[in-house]
Amino acid sequence: MTEDDLTLLKKWFSDYTDSFFGSNEDDNRNLRLKAGHTQNVCSNIREIARSLPLPPEKILLAGAIALFHDIGRFPQYTKYRTFQDGKSVNHGLLGARILGEKNVLKNLAGAEQHLIISAVKFHNVFQIPDFKDEELLLFLKLIRDADKLDILSVFINFYESPIDERASATAFGLPDTPEYSKEILERINNKQKVSYAYLRSVNDFKLMNISWGYLMNFKASYRLLKERDCLNRIARHLPGTSDIAEAAESVRKFVEEQLQ
Repeated sequence: MTEDDLTLLKKWFSDYTDSFFGSNEDDNRNLRLKAGHTQNVCSNIREIARSLPLPPEKILLAGAIALFHDIGRFPQYTKYRTFQDGKSVNHGLLGARILGEKNVLKNLAGAEQHLIISAVKFHNVFQIPDFKDEELLLFLKLIRDADKLDILSVFINFYESPIDERASATAFGLPDTPEYSKEILERINNKQKVSYAYLRSVNDFKLMNISWGYLMNFKASYRLLKERDCLNRIARHLPGTSDIAEAAESVRKFVEEQLQ
């Protein structure tokens, strides 16, 4: 992949996503959120990839994966008015299908096409499959880190913004009550992943956000997580109980250990 290839792909992305905007400002705000998210993920993945011993063409390839990782979000929202896959369609699978059906990657080598489409298809799975393709595994780890870092920023902005300025599709569909799950705290304290299936309240969602501090794959990702103060900014919006403070401190300590 070359710089010119990526420039053409960016042009296609812009033209395609622009076609979903219309006269409804609430819809446009939600779509702008995803367009902005994509740009931020592109920036994140470049920074993480540049921290690794990767040649320039592989960094460009990572940029293309970031560009298209959420391409399925645009038709998903337009049809279902939600970004929740469980209430609509798997946006990773949809994005991979769009890239194939529209032959977006036709100017790239076959191996690059396969890598981009596979990374888009699997970027949002709960657990990465046991692929034997080491290169695909590397790019999946890159996109998942870059994606999580900006998703955390998106939700931090949501928590910190006035209600009338929030993008409606960022809402969780969960009750915003004082309760939180002891089971989720237990999983965090045991350094275990938290599935959406465990969520019963907005506080549970915030705890899941904090648990992502265990899930980064690269030292540069942990550095960005700390520099942006993600864990502390989320913790401020949780009940100030000793068990939540203990769980948050456990994740902070883990992040510090990865930076040693």
